[in-house]
Amino acid sequence: MSAAMEVPVTADPDLAGFRQQVRAWLEENLRGRFAELRGLGGPGSEHEAFELRLEWERHLAAAGWTCLGWPAEHGGRGASLAEQVVFHEEYAAANAPAGVNHFGEQLLGPTLIAYGTPEQQQRFLPKIRAIEELWCQGYSEPGAGSDLASVRTTARLEDGEWVIDGQKIWTSLAHLSDWCFVLARTEPGSKRHAGLSYLLVPMNQEGVTVRPIEQLTGTSEFNEVYFDGARTSADLVVGEPGQGWRVAMGTLTFERGVSTLGQQVRFRREWEGVRAQAAASGMLTDPGFAEELSRSRLELEVMREHALRTLGMSEKDGGAGQASVAKLLWANWHRRLGELAMRAEGAAGLTADGGLDQWQRLYLFSRADTIYGGSNEIQRNIIAERVLGLPKEAR
Repeated sequence: MSAAMEVPVTADPDLAGFRQQVRAWLEENLRGRFAELRGLGGPGSEHEAFELRLEWERHLAAAGWTCLGWPAEHGGRGASLAEQVVFHEEYAAANAPAGVNHFGEQLLGPTLIAYGTPEQQQRFLPKIRAIEELWCQGYSEPGAGSDLASVRTTARLEDGEWVIDGQKIWTSLAHLSDWCFVLARTEPGSKRHAGLSYLLVPMNQEGVTVRPIEQLTGTSEFNEVYFDGARTSADLVVGEPGQGWRVAMGTLTFERGVSTLGQQVRFRREWEGVRAQAAASGMLTDPGFAEELSRSRLELEVMREHALRTLGMSEKDGGAGQASVAKLLWANWHRRLGELAMRAEGAAGLTADGGLDQWQRLYLFSRADTIYGGSNEIQRNIIAERVLGLPKEAR
């Protein structure tokens, strides 16, 4: 990390003008119908006003406020890490709606910029930036979730196309997506990390079946996806065939980037809401609860400082394992906040007449925080083996 990044980037006075530009644009544009979107969407609430959120995000794209960190030659703004942090903080502070293009903009786009062919970049990046095609991630399977190297979905070349068979699960927003980036085994007899390929697969075709999974919250943003002879062109493999593990891991490094700073602004808003609920119910007068709530606030500040300190670190600079540390920090913190929310509600939190309220939904959905995106156990193994150099876990 450069010396300039050692200081919290949001304290840099040179960013004041950019921050004001972002803030003014959001104030000017989150009006009219778009004002209805404030606070909507996000994990557990992806069903909320989806079509209007899609329209809003296309409005952002037209104004040049998407793909900020992409290089200008690929249609991005070429914004610095510091500028990206400022944007995500201001976006969250404005209570702007959660985006619908996360997998395209934050994951696949940077992956294609890093590993894709010029033809793949020209074909897909403009439509991702304009939000004309939505993407989902075909990684997890019933027997290969956090242990992703156990992938069993297969693909074979046949008449100039990849033919794909298998099942993916927990595929977020697959029912709304046009394309899926799929990790599949393309070398028969290969095991673990070897013989995997990273394929770009159209969703709207015979041979692809999407089945929504109803969650505890009553919503269905996750899906099962079945590939039964699904096809994609032979040239829609990112990187070399059989070398997909490297590309897939590259995608995951992009997943936990500057947007986490915006996530923490939203966490702070949730924390303040829980505190207000506790004050209304009288739980704030309970010394034990008040102490836990205060500790939660301090932990949130620790997360923020950790994110700022490690942002942009490479493995050479000591960044190895930092994504796993960050995941452990926020996932466990958010799950505990859900528990505090239920205690803040008191007896009223035990009933759901007319549907779940926001705190019940927070509690129920946050049960999954320590599982999806890599379970706690997997994150601890990564830290132990890759950072601390401990012996690998027996398989």
